[in-house]
Amino acid sequence: MVPSYARGAAGLAHRIYHTAVRDIRKAHRNAVAGLLMTIAQAVIFLSAFWLMFTLLGQRGFAIRGDFLLYLMTGIFLFLTHTKTLTAVAKAEGPTSPMMAHAPLNTAITISAAALSTLYLQILSLTAILGAYHVIVTPIAIDKPVGALAMLLLAWITGVGAGTILMALKPWYPEAVTLVSQIYSRASMILSGKMFVANMLPGYLLGLFDWNPLFHVIDQERGFVFRNYNPQFTSPWYPLWVGLALIVIGMMGEFYTRRHASISWGAGR
Repeated sequence: MVPSYARGAAGLAHRIYHTAVRDIRKAHRNAVAGLLMTIAQAVIFLSAFWLMFTLLGQRGFAIRGDFLLYLMTGIFLFLTHTKTLTAVAKAEGPTSPMMAHAPLNTAITISAAALSTLYLQILSLTAILGAYHVIVTPIAIDKPVGALAMLLLAWITGVGAGTILMALKPWYPEAVTLVSQIYSRASMILSGKMFVANMLPGYLLGLFDWNPLFHVIDQERGFVFRNYNPQFTSPWYPLWVGLALIVIGMMGEFYTRRHASISWGAGR
């Protein structure tokens, strides 16, 4: 006989799955079109940064090794983090009409938004790396398990920051949208995807050291490239920051849910 907690966990996973599928198909009726759009965005980012580094003559500042792989380590983690943050912040909240369905709650919508983004990012990463490996040149990742862990860490920190924004959204919808946009734009530079921490002078390191994504990207390059050893970043800092943000965000979401109503959301 199946225990009640196992049935409950299976039911929760079933609801998260269907909500995640709905999130993926929300923007694109065809799931393949959504995947192709995600791949296209990543390719455009890679092309733009490759062109910028080439024209400015900055390729010498990259880590010795495959230059495009160096760009991928920064861009993929940046996209995973910012897209997860945006998706979670826009997840169905307590004032959404979808919450009228009894089995649905905000924990499910947050989990579905986060997992659907991770699913698309991993698929696009696999497709691009596979195509580059087969068509252009074979690639070698020094520690693939650690590299995958850093991708998940970028995702976790995005979930944490997005959960806090989601909790604040019913109270300050315009401000949350603005903060999300500003953060995404600022992370273009402050995430450190265009340089490595070991090459930064001490007076500049403090401008980036607070950012968990800066640590994640630098550690990612340490796992991908054999000849790079991060000296000024740690994988533990973004892990604890991400978990703390998730806890704070869920506490804020619980408070918002207790004070929110559909009529209040409509009035705003």
